[in-house]
Amino acid sequence: MTQISSTNEELLNALPGFQERYASVNGVHLHYVSGGKGNPLILLPGWPETWWAYHKVMPLLAQHYEVIAVDIRGMGHSDMPLMGYDKKNMAQDLAELITHLGYSNAYVAGHDIGAHVAFSLAANHPKLVSKLILLDTPHPTPDMFRLPMLPTGSMAEGSGYTYPWWVAFNQLKQLPEQVLAGRIRIILDWVFDHLLLNKNSIDTSDRAVYAAAYDTEAGIRASNAWYQAFLQDIEDSKTYAALPMPVLGIGASGYELLNYTLPEQATQWQVVQIEESGHFLLAEQPQKTAAAMMAFLG
Repeated sequence: MTQISSTNEELLNALPGFQERYASVNGVHLHYVSGGKGNPLILLPGWPETWWAYHKVMPLLAQHYEVIAVDIRGMGHSDMPLMGYDKKNMAQDLAELITHLGYSNAYVAGHDIGAHVAFSLAANHPKLVSKLILLDTPHPTPDMFRLPMLPTGSMAEGSGYTYPWWVAFNQLKQLPEQVLAGRIRIILDWVFDHLLLNKNSIDTSDRAVYAAAYDTEAGIRASNAWYQAFLQDIEDSKTYAALPMPVLGIGASGYELLNYTLPEQATQWQVVQIEESGHFLLAEQPQKTAAAMMAFLG
């Protein structure tokens, strides 16, 4: 297994009642942190975070559910293989994890790249997902090709729109890890500072956790592979029927995008807006986000 320089011991000390575990599924070892009692709730983080992205909501959710926060393939303390980063295959990782844990189905929530995996899990293994939550991000569709390659007009500096240059940059192979290994904190700080309304909601210690997880050639290569699989993810999306289970979109900066996409992707859907937050709503508005999740899950 690929290891990162920091351990989870200090992080777990801040979350009484949670333990870390590993599971061998679909050819990889996945690391996860679990705690609480009730119906299982799988939490999937995205770039550039780890399971720690959910640490502010995990104690709240654990009062009602068995919370299982997973480092997805290529993240944190999970394996970082050379292949297998299309979201359909990553969904297979999670399908086998649910079965490995002894459950016939689970609630599933995902943020950012984790939302892509969560959606793919629901699309490819609908019987395993009783309810689905997408946090600020829909699954890739052909509409992604409409993202402009140059920031112009309303995307200019100071307009409030953050041009997602990293979507293109992370498509590159070899160069990002050669340039950024040992310096990934520069990228992380830029992303957090531009996508948060309250920059301090992901504080210095949180950023150090994420930097430790990504600041190697393997960590950068693996996380970029999530983006490099978008073409396959988009092709796979064309084959998916509308999701049969209840789906909740919780959006801050991604509210309008979820409102646009979910009517075409689900038979039972609703979207809740989280105000006074940027993209990282789990960090900026954990109470509001957890409340919306629990109201939906019951």
